[in-house]
Amino acid sequence: MSKVGLFIPCYIDQLYPRVGLATVALLEEFGYDVEFPEQQTCCGQPMANTGCTDQTRPLAERFLEIFRPYDYVVAPSGSCVAMVRCHYDEYLAGKPGFEELKAKTFELCEFLIDVLKLEKLDRPFRHRVGLHQSCHGLRELRLGRSSELMTPPFNKVRQLLQLLEGLELVDLARPDECCGFGGTFAVSEEAVSCMMGLDRIHDHETAGAEILTANDMSCLMHLEGLIRRQRKPLRVMHVAEILAGYPA
Repeated sequence: MSKVGLFIPCYIDQLYPRVGLATVALLEEFGYDVEFPEQQTCCGQPMANTGCTDQTRPLAERFLEIFRPYDYVVAPSGSCVAMVRCHYDEYLAGKPGFEELKAKTFELCEFLIDVLKLEKLDRPFRHRVGLHQSCHGLRELRLGRSSELMTPPFNKVRQLLQLLEGLELVDLARPDECCGFGGTFAVSEEAVSCMMGLDRIHDHETAGAEILTANDMSCLMHLEGLIRRQRKPLRVMHVAEILAGYPA
């Protein structure tokens, strides 16, 4: 049995633990031995984004030390996985085991499609769902085709959601636009961040979505805050919760 190291983003660990539990339930359902290394820390993305390279390096080195022994490393986050696969070279290039670690670190949906080859999921979810595609997942991990590319269409998250009986994916006017969160961008440019988020929510409302989902809880956290403040009926669920059969 392959052993999976569960890589959990800070905001899921602290604010949305049921997303982590849904990820464990899914991986165990398909026969993986899942282990949560309690020594894990933040991947360092917020510090790297603000130029604190010296403070990021020890976190990257710690990540390599903790997760190197596993067969796979899986996280319910495109953003944090993109930090490892696309940005850790600055800190870990040439270190023993680093290239192997990059190759076996996956965002949850790409793991289910690319490694597990999941083609069937026997459970219903009878709701109209709007899919928000995070920038890191789309443009760094290539979980789907970006609209600016003239290549054949594909989308790994959409492919998984379509396996659920009764789930209706709504068509958005601007399907791959940023929600405006951007980590520290939401703090330094609060007004612009909120305007971008409200624009994304309006697109989902216009399309008739009941549930807004994504594979990055950071994007959903930003959008959910705006939805709650305006008392909108739209609900938010991480894609792991939907795939694991959690009720809306």
